[in-house]
Amino acid sequence: MFIELLKSLINQLGMIVFFGFLLSRTSIIKKYVLKSKLSLDDVLIFSMVFGGIGIIGTYTGISINDAIANSRSVGVIVAGLFGGPWVGTLAGLIAGIHRMIIPDGRFTAIACGLSTILGGIIAGNAKNFINQKHHRWLWGGLLTFFIEAVQMGIILLIARPFDDALHLVRIIFLPMGFINAVGTAAFILLISQIFEENERAAAMKAQLALNIASQTLPILRNGLNKNSAGKVAQIILEATGVSAVSLTSKTHILAHVGVGADHHQADQLIHTKMTRDAIQSADVSIANTKDEIECSNPKCRLRSAVVVPLFMHDELIGTLKLYQSRVNGISSSEMELAKGLGLLFSTQLELSQLTYQKELLAKTELKALQAQIHPHFLFNALNTIIAFCRTDPLKARDLLMNLSFFLRSSFKNTDEFIPFEQELQHIESYLSIEEARFSNRLEVVYDVDEGIRCMVPPLILQPLVENALKHGLMSKNEGGTLIIRAKRWENAVRIEIKDNGVGMSPVMVSKLLEPSDQASGSSGGIGVRNVQARLLSIYHSSLSIESSPGNGTTVSFTLPLKGGQSA
Repeated sequence: MFIELLKSLINQLGMIVFFGFLLSRTSIIKKYVLKSKLSLDDVLIFSMVFGGIGIIGTYTGISINDAIANSRSVGVIVAGLFGGPWVGTLAGLIAGIHRMIIPDGRFTAIACGLSTILGGIIAGNAKNFINQKHHRWLWGGLLTFFIEAVQMGIILLIARPFDDALHLVRIIFLPMGFINAVGTAAFILLISQIFEENERAAAMKAQLALNIASQTLPILRNGLNKNSAGKVAQIILEATGVSAVSLTSKTHILAHVGVGADHHQADQLIHTKMTRDAIQSADVSIANTKDEIECSNPKCRLRSAVVVPLFMHDELIGTLKLYQSRVNGISSSEMELAKGLGLLFSTQLELSQLTYQKELLAKTELKALQAQIHPHFLFNALNTIIAFCRTDPLKARDLLMNLSFFLRSSFKNTDEFIPFEQELQHIESYLSIEEARFSNRLEVVYDVDEGIRCMVPPLILQPLVENALKHGLMSKNEGGTLIIRAKRWENAVRIEIKDNGVGMSPVMVSKLLEPSDQASGSSGGIGVRNVQARLLSIYHSSLSIESSPGNGTTVSFTLPLKGGQSA
């Protein structure tokens, strides 16, 4: 009897697992299982589905000793473990009451019905405990075996005659407990695949969104406009496989690629109502039919869409739209992808604005530095040239040409980088005038390797040279020597500005490199701090200053050879 019962229950287990597999593939079960919080309608539907599975377990049971060996508890326990207390209780009531009232319910009808209800309650309240375990299927199986043991106890307490109840329990407890535990574990494994598939899909969509973001980041650095929108829309279309992609401002279409590009054209006013509604509500808008899109063109083949607002500093600036050419074509994963892209693009656009503002600030600081250098230098240079006009006209002519080159290159130095050779010529023009001005008090020595080819920030040398001249050498009555050295060093250029002037104390050196908002010093200090800030920002490197009172100062730094160089 025991072996025959076990075989029959194993066959029944195969049916349960097969039914569980089919159920786990249905969209309705996937939808309810993935919800973090169930509504009242969800609870009722979930309870009826799994309560129905419990009823099927009753009807597929095996008659034995005027009772039914069955798998009714599997559906009810699974309902509680996935749906929580309310779902477990309601599913238990549905399957349990059915067991009590079916015709020919036999002498265990009341006991089995009550144990089914109690099993749903126990499973529902054990949901949080089981969810915290690593092997949920194993703990679900153990819980089922425990609930089967409780059912056997209820049969012994309620079913009469007692001797028949005891005889029945001896026969069915172990096979039913084992088979139903295995059935619950298998059911949990099948339904758990829904979570795993959802996590894999979410990971793939997240990876796709990041890949798109990495491609669009350099494009959106220039802001959202007709040109950048067209490139971004094309990248999204090729990466996602949707029917069409559109980007808009608050009033006009910026770009539309894919299906419908013949009438959804850039520079047109927005002509779909769902987009205008999304802009007005500043919220995601979804259309599942052509009528919901409400395109003004009757021949439009677009049938569904999701519209995601784009923001910059909490201000709506436009929308991103993904279209499909079939009804109900926007899947939940595509909707989440669109939302994710909307957030990433909004962040990128905010960063582009911050970058632009940073560039403006850097140019403003550079202009301020140029304005600081020019006035006093210009007056001194003109006075020097005027003096040479009387004593050495040819020298005056050369100085005037050097001054012209110096000023012209200064006014043009608004690019982010210039050739090192141009920066060096700028310094040579400046120092030729200073050498003429200070006569025998200043000697300039150039020790520069030939053929150095690299790009450098403009005015990277000027503040250092001027600081060495004004505060180092000219503070001595006899003046001194200024050495400008540039040497190849592996894949870099080592630049050194050295003077034998008055030097500085360690305290003065540290103050010289303090951020400008912490230090108040001479204009020379401001210029050196500007160079220090730009080196840190661009190359993540710093100035090296070696100095001591009476022994002069050496300022050095290293720049990478960004371009090729001649041998």
